[in-house]
Amino acid sequence: MTLKTTLIMMQTCGALAFSSHLLADSKSSIHANISSNDSKQETKDGSNVQLQGIQVEGRALSYYKEDEATLATRTATPIDEIPQSVQVVTETLIKDQAARQITDLYRSISGMSQNNVSNVTLRGFSQNEVLYDGMKGDALGGDFFAIPQLFTIEQVQVLKGPSGAVYGAGEPGGVINYVTKKPTYEQKNSLKVSAGNKNFLSGSVESSGPINEDASQRYRVGIYSDDQDSYRNNVEEENQIIDLGYAWDLNDNNTLTLQYTDTYQHITGARLRGIPTDDDGNFLADTSWNNNEKSDYQQLDAQVFQATLDHDINTWLSSRFSARYFDSTETQKYHEVNRLLDTNSDGISDTTRRQYRDQVRTNKGVSFAASLTAELDNHTLLVGSDYYHLDKGYQYSRATGTGDGVSNLSLTNPIYDQDDVSHYSLNLNADRNVLAERIGIYAQDQWRATDRLNLLAGARIDRIEETLENHINNTKDDYNDTGYSTRLGATYHISDNWKPYTSFSTGFVPQDAADQQPSAGGPFDPEESQQFEAGVRSYWFNNKLNVNLAAYHIIRKNILQEDPNDSNLSVSIGKVRSQGIELDIMADITPRWVANLSYAYNDTRVKADIEGDGIQYANGDRFANTPYNQLGAWTRYDFPTITSSIAFGANYVSSQINRQGQTVKPYRVYDASWQTNWQDWTFQLNIKNLLDKEYAVSGFTENIGSFVGERRRVYVSAAYDF
Repeated sequence: MTLKTTLIMMQTCGALAFSSHLLADSKSSIHANISSNDSKQETKDGSNVQLQGIQVEGRALSYYKEDEATLATRTATPIDEIPQSVQVVTETLIKDQAARQITDLYRSISGMSQNNVSNVTLRGFSQNEVLYDGMKGDALGGDFFAIPQLFTIEQVQVLKGPSGAVYGAGEPGGVINYVTKKPTYEQKNSLKVSAGNKNFLSGSVESSGPINEDASQRYRVGIYSDDQDSYRNNVEEENQIIDLGYAWDLNDNNTLTLQYTDTYQHITGARLRGIPTDDDGNFLADTSWNNNEKSDYQQLDAQVFQATLDHDINTWLSSRFSARYFDSTETQKYHEVNRLLDTNSDGISDTTRRQYRDQVRTNKGVSFAASLTAELDNHTLLVGSDYYHLDKGYQYSRATGTGDGVSNLSLTNPIYDQDDVSHYSLNLNADRNVLAERIGIYAQDQWRATDRLNLLAGARIDRIEETLENHINNTKDDYNDTGYSTRLGATYHISDNWKPYTSFSTGFVPQDAADQQPSAGGPFDPEESQQFEAGVRSYWFNNKLNVNLAAYHIIRKNILQEDPNDSNLSVSIGKVRSQGIELDIMADITPRWVANLSYAYNDTRVKADIEGDGIQYANGDRFANTPYNQLGAWTRYDFPTITSSIAFGANYVSSQINRQGQTVKPYRVYDASWQTNWQDWTFQLNIKNLLDKEYAVSGFTENIGSFVGERRRVYVSAAYDF
């Protein structure tokens, strides 16, 4: 499906939808809520009548802040009663920042920074597995390198720290949950077209609303397509998404929701890697340099089907049953830097020896989840179980260096199209399948001990079984493991201004199947983590200012390292400590002026020597891609008389190191936007990287180099809601 075809389809759908719906009322830029503070007014006869006071709330606390979340407890819980840091990026903030993909939102989430390609660093640890509507089954995740788009996403929720007590195995820095768009009770239709530099062009159509008169059946249809070039040599990107949904209120107590999403992503000149640097973080090539040829590409095809049944058994007992099926294939044919060469012996690398990689990764799986929630006096009890099955395939062939026909590439004067890929001498490096099954059982109690004190206790046990099939040597190895996770926490309502909390939580990550074989020194216990966290949520100036402060201490242990007595074996002795503070501020400075600020300080260090995959950490070393300081800011000013606004964003990340200790320089990036509304139209201009700064977002290794931040991008969009 080409972009032109998609745009024609969207225009046709829009015309059909427009002919069957009345124009919606234009929206006001100021939103008023009824205040609990009533006032009295004297009438002509001298009597008094009670009048409700109108309190105008600004955009930040009304639309950027979410008061309730299900991610942390699997129940609808006020965030002020959750004893762990939770951050929610709302749909309004996503729209205001014109965010197209998750990388556009890092500045709005304290403690999160880009790691490499599509995964992030969160509280000092790499995190690449995400949830969708609270369920495992990421069609783009695991070892994939596609970047998630936000077209189907309503909210991005982040639970900081270990989440094992509710979701099982996961990284200790936290878990990201994408809340997907669902069919709506009210009719909503929109058409949007965007254009920008580097030949960017996108179009989308969305329609959602009732199917029948009483809205007991509802639908959602969304189509998205974009196409763009890049500031990097040989790179073009194309995304296409089809998103469908159907919801049916079977009766007053049962609602069934069905969803289907088809995702296609094709990146020419990728898998897009970094650019080599010197030890001080200076690029050894222009930031347009790319090790990939024009014929290289990365292509993702993914389909997801999800079903959820919510059932109110009676006034105090409810249940939820969910199923998610996904099937995805990512094909990668690309060149990779294999070694840096100094051809003129001046001490500076100027050429790369390359490796050509032909890889196919497949993920197919299903997850089921069932839970019961009971509201009993002052207790909210939750019990549940989930099951996750994954069939993960990996085929990998490669050709290395001129001996296999792969030409070198200059860093200063790259000459592309020297090779015929069909003439490469490819050697099969890997051909394997991993069959994984995980089942977990959990229980949780939220106890409202007093009017001010809330306590939380939860525990979970997980059983993990994996089979590794190596098709090269025709072997099959099995292993199993059991993991336990707990969480204890409390929140206290000192006053409407001060709401402190504290918690202790644990988590685990199973070891890779290959490391669990006796021939590799296994089996090993899973990686274990624990976190102590304390924080306070505070509100000031009649709820115009919300300040959240959190401090945490995380220990991660059972990290594998090479056996010093036998390089073919591993031993489990590694340990890493992460600690820091996070500060999040939302403010309605005036009814027209809002601000959102996120700051994080993190210190992640190795507490026992770790060695493996050519990477070595000594006791006391900083961990890779863990900046000490991060600051993200977003501020917006509205002009109600002309229904317009201007906004400014900033993102600062302090210096980091890559996996081999090379410096990744600090950077500051600024964004700006303008938005105006006219009748049912919204026009928006966004400029990202306003000053066109050259910078690296993170580092990998000396050969791969540092991942380059995006240069200046300008987007203009027109959206029509009807």
